[in-house]
Amino acid sequence: MAGRRRRLLRQSACAGPDRRLSASPGILALGEKPEGGQRAAAISRVAADDVFVVAAGIGNHDNMGGLFRNAAAFGARAVLLDDRCCDPFYRKAIRVSVGAVLRTPMTTGEPLEAILDRLHAAGVEVLAFTPSARETLAGFRRQGPVAVLLGTEGPGLPTSVIARCRPVGIPMKGGFDSLNVAATSAVALHHLTSPALSG
Repeated sequence: MAGRRRRLLRQSACAGPDRRLSASPGILALGEKPEGGQRAAAISRVAADDVFVVAAGIGNHDNMGGLFRNAAAFGARAVLLDDRCCDPFYRKAIRVSVGAVLRTPMTTGEPLEAILDRLHAAGVEVLAFTPSARETLAGFRRQGPVAVLLGTEGPGLPTSVIARCRPVGIPMKGGFDSLNVAATSAVALHHLTSPALSG
């Protein structure tokens, strides 16, 4: 492909008479990382059954990989990362995502407020997942395109952001008020992409 360089290297050697294989981690691939993503295309021509994943300030690469894996598994339209998220192309995030980072539409580096503005302008209802929500995910029935907004574990989403969205929660027992952010995305996406649970 013009303007891009890709190399594939693999190194291995047999070491010693016991025939153990000593493999060098080496470089598996070298490619050009996209910058920013296709922001206009990601939220254009939104369909009624589209589901987006919006990540706000996710700094853990395990969680980032889990978000992409779940988004791909449940057919999310795109993953939109704000400018406080960690790099989804970090090797650990790619590994945890089982490669979903490399084939899932995404945007990066944009302020959260700008992401919300574009989603609202496109007619997408944004669900802010928070333990303080009165409405439960189980009782929610979507009437069109939706976005799952997830914040950091611990602080969660700012109240100013929640006020711009539809707060939704997942009730739980045992003294817990929240799930791991990747687990929350899986529960939410399963609910929102199940035809029987749509409005």
